[in-house]
Amino acid sequence: MSTNSPTPIRANWFDGQSSQPRKVLVSLDPAAKGGPGLLLHSLQSPGSEPRRYAHRDITWPETWSAKRPQETLTIDLNDGGSLEILETAQWQAALAAANFKPSLAQRMQTRWPIFLGVFAVAATGMVLFYKYGTPWAATQLTRFVPLSWETTLSTEAMSQMDERMLKPSKLPKERQDQLRGEFESLLAKTPASLKRYHGYEPKYTLQFRRGMGANAFALPGGSIVVTDGLVETAQREKIGDDAIIGVLAHEIGHVAHRHTTRMVVEQGVLQTGLGLALGDVSSVISMGSTMLTGLAYQRSHEREADCFAIAVLKSSNISTAPMGDLLLAMAATRDKDEDDSKDAKKDALESADSTASAASAPISPASQPKARSEAEIAKEEGMFSLLSSHPETVARAKELKAGLSPHCAAIP
Repeated sequence: MSTNSPTPIRANWFDGQSSQPRKVLVSLDPAAKGGPGLLLHSLQSPGSEPRRYAHRDITWPETWSAKRPQETLTIDLNDGGSLEILETAQWQAALAAANFKPSLAQRMQTRWPIFLGVFAVAATGMVLFYKYGTPWAATQLTRFVPLSWETTLSTEAMSQMDERMLKPSKLPKERQDQLRGEFESLLAKTPASLKRYHGYEPKYTLQFRRGMGANAFALPGGSIVVTDGLVETAQREKIGDDAIIGVLAHEIGHVAHRHTTRMVVEQGVLQTGLGLALGDVSSVISMGSTMLTGLAYQRSHEREADCFAIAVLKSSNISTAPMGDLLLAMAATRDKDEDDSKDAKKDALESADSTASAASAPISPASQPKARSEAEIAKEEGMFSLLSSHPETVARAKELKAGLSPHCAAIP
């Protein structure tokens, strides 16, 4: 019997057709192409030609510990049969003698340094994909999103906000017309070189609403909304219209860079990347990645919009300092509103406790729907503020007052 292994290894062979095993001897052929092959010698026909299996035709068993080999090993064969190795120690020695190269997955399972090295490479790759790959891919894919999709999304979003949290503006028509005129003038003076997407021509419109405090936000497709609170804050703090023009330039930057659309695409790209890297992505991982996308990428988008505003204002010889003053005033107003809201809630709770202890009459059912409605509105406003809030407001305001952001040089 010819064999390339020092000692044949006892095994049971299941041919895939009968449930009864056959006693065989197994040896390895280190000269086989593509890796060691397997020779199966029948004990029922001594001297007969061994059955040969190429390396690719064998599902090689994993080795968990060379110091503690399993009592038996099962090897699946491509013809539907299988082998049950009865001498696992000799099997491991035969593998070593045949220069068998275990797969990376198997080496990760048996050697901690390899596992830690692969884990470090994979983690680094995921971080780089998250930080650089996802934004780059989203920027390229956004080019193919039609403007009509953005305008439809903008119309639906505006309709929902008008129903739930916004009200018609109370600013005088003359004041609205004045700001629209300045808005149109700003658009006319915006350098064409600042356009992020060639051929992207959104129809910019300026709308006014009441609600959401002092705020301004941009919807995809060119709709920009300014709240009464923002205009009133600038007037109260005696900050000129240059500040409002700066805010409008910032919001135009959001539209020009298609930030809302890119955020949607970025989340899709990140989910796809996680799915390819991790397989089935759980809801917890999905939610966590979405939150991380919103927080990290939003900061990048705000910086891009700031750089856009700085460039537009400089081209129009308008100082960015008033815009910084207005941002600080808006932040102070939000902080005051939050403190007042906390105090009001505290007073309401204390009042409710004292009323409950002093009277046993039930609360009037007629008052309950109003309380629920106000709670729902507060919740909706809180959720929307997470999407529209500007991170690092104080730091950004200081940069705008100085007329330069350190991030602008790194942002195309």
